[in-house]
Amino acid sequence: MNYPETINYLFTKLPMFSRIGAAAFKKDLTNTIRLCEALGNPQNTFKSIHIAGTNGKGSTSHMLAAVLQTAGYKTGLYTSPHLKDFRERIKINGEWCEEDFVVDFTRRIQPLIDEIEPSFFEITVAMAFDYFAQQQVDIAVIEVGLGGRFDSTNIITPELSIITNIGWDHMNMLGDTLEKIAFEKAGIIKKGIPVVIGEVIPETKPVFEGKAEQNQLAYAQEKRYVADWKYEHHQLSVDVVTNQNDEHQTYQLDLPGIYQTKNLLTVLEAAHQLELQGWKTDTATIQKALPHVKRLTGLHGRWELIHQNPAVILDVAHNVDGIREVKKQLELSNYNHLHIVVGMVKDKEIDEVLKLLPQQASYYFTQAQIPRALDAESLRRKAEGFGLKGNSFAEVNIALQDVLSHSHKDDLVLVCGSVFLVGEVER
Repeated sequence: MNYPETINYLFTKLPMFSRIGAAAFKKDLTNTIRLCEALGNPQNTFKSIHIAGTNGKGSTSHMLAAVLQTAGYKTGLYTSPHLKDFRERIKINGEWCEEDFVVDFTRRIQPLIDEIEPSFFEITVAMAFDYFAQQQVDIAVIEVGLGGRFDSTNIITPELSIITNIGWDHMNMLGDTLEKIAFEKAGIIKKGIPVVIGEVIPETKPVFEGKAEQNQLAYAQEKRYVADWKYEHHQLSVDVVTNQNDEHQTYQLDLPGIYQTKNLLTVLEAAHQLELQGWKTDTATIQKALPHVKRLTGLHGRWELIHQNPAVILDVAHNVDGIREVKKQLELSNYNHLHIVVGMVKDKEIDEVLKLLPQQASYYFTQAQIPRALDAESLRRKAEGFGLKGNSFAEVNIALQDVLSHSHKDDLVLVCGSVFLVGEVER
């Protein structure tokens, strides 16, 4: 098989969560263990950082990878899902893995695929671990796909575990209370390995404390706080104060979403914990890395400006907490009129998201081209019940063409609601 044939095989042969949802999620690590054993357990040959959480784990992963790259380490980065190309999931120093590697790996593992019938995600995790081992990375930042306890990535023993936050998402698989969701995410906590918790709430703190030894846990919000921030020219400048000594440091971020201030505190505490272990993740390195995260790691879709006059912003926010943060950003933005292009998948809390969206915007309801997507007309009818009015469009780029033909140069156009929708936007 060549590369396009291999990708088609992976997408169509294997159960894929992004396409079919819960049916592709297995509460069992057996297949991942079998796959990695067949590969010689590559996950044991490199050091790693493990990141879980409801929101922010992608941004946190990319920021930490940028810091480690800037420090001079050969840094692997495994994230999901991809926006445009499968190889975005597996990077070293911001460079995608090679097409030839994907083809060769799939050929080598194909007999075992036929035998054990793994999911798409199980295969991609094994592929990433094999690639990082082959390339002899110094460290790899590994983002959890879903949950933590039964996530395929959870066969690593990392240098550091990070849980960004706990919110309402994937309740059909992770549980219907914040405590249950936290328990699943806390499954990445391992004995003797330090843990950074980004945001903690009364419902989740006892879960983490029940899972970890007290000296393992570092709560990012208790270590530092954001004293001030400025959002100018699509850059974010953040003044952070360390509680212990009242020291101020300023960080420039090229990820301009205000919600990144929360992720920044998580990254700073994670970098501190790594520095305690001997990694070169000091303040100067962080300050050098964070203005260049997008260039260093290839992160997209986080309050990302892709067009001016009118401004067109892409954001992968797709659950209640994510949309709430985007709404805060909108309240801080200057524009003449707001246009929102939105599409969602069927297994999200759609009504709860629609309740949060501003009624004064013009809406363009659409859908990603995957089976999980809620069709645009059904979304439009649901939204109408919440006072959100607009037309439906079969595809996001058709919706965007319509927006641009009706918008003023001082308007703001936001595309949100689904990672997959943002991934289909033609740039």
